[in-house]
Amino acid sequence: MKPIPKALIFLCNKCYDLYEIINNIIFPPCCLICGKWNINILCKECKKEIYEKAIFQIEEKNANYYFEKHIYLFQYEGKIRNLILDYKFKDKSYLYKIFSEIVTKNKKICGILKKYDIIIPVPIHTRRKKQRGYNQSELIAREIAKSEQNLKYENKILKKEKHTVPQSSLSKEQRKQNVQNVYKLENQEKIRNKKIILFDDIYTTGSTANACAKILKENGAKEIIVLTIAKD
Repeated sequence: MKPIPKALIFLCNKCYDLYEIINNIIFPPCCLICGKWNINILCKECKKEIYEKAIFQIEEKNANYYFEKHIYLFQYEGKIRNLILDYKFKDKSYLYKIFSEIVTKNKKICGILKKYDIIIPVPIHTRRKKQRGYNQSELIAREIAKSEQNLKYENKILKKEKHTVPQSSLSKEQRKQNVQNVYKLENQEKIRNKKIILFDDIYTTGSTANACAKILKENGAKEIIVLTIAKD
């Protein structure tokens, strides 16, 4: 069963508070992974298991890339891989809460994020967004921006114009070709002389991130880093 749609509740504070009370009674808060009753998004056991897998790696990039660093939280394997696949393909959009919390609770990463002006999620094509119902990178990036006072969330700067085959089905060389001339810049003024965080869920060859970073850099972005949940 799913929670009562918020659209059915009048948008006023009292009604929203009532919605929260009723929703918590009908659907008690539980761990988003195991489903056991818990007031937090993760129970102690699941939180321990997930956090033990976190590695928080920072990779410096060379002149072949249009971004300076890649920061990631996990290796794309085991339980983390399954969790990301559930998040993307099994209509479990609520799992964004887990990934965003892991980022925002990490002091090392937050110390880096404070130095940047904008966080931009890697866009997906409108056809794929309609099929999935959401862009998985947008949900997490928005939450990260909420945690940093000076970090602005922007999802109207990059647009994916062409509907391409999934990168996961291609070889390294095919991935490079698959993202060429796919992305378009929507608003140059918003990125001029700005320090930008480009956010995506998974980093494999870096082709997608580099294609997006290339457009941003060539149109006036001052500095770019890539932040992902996992690296394959």
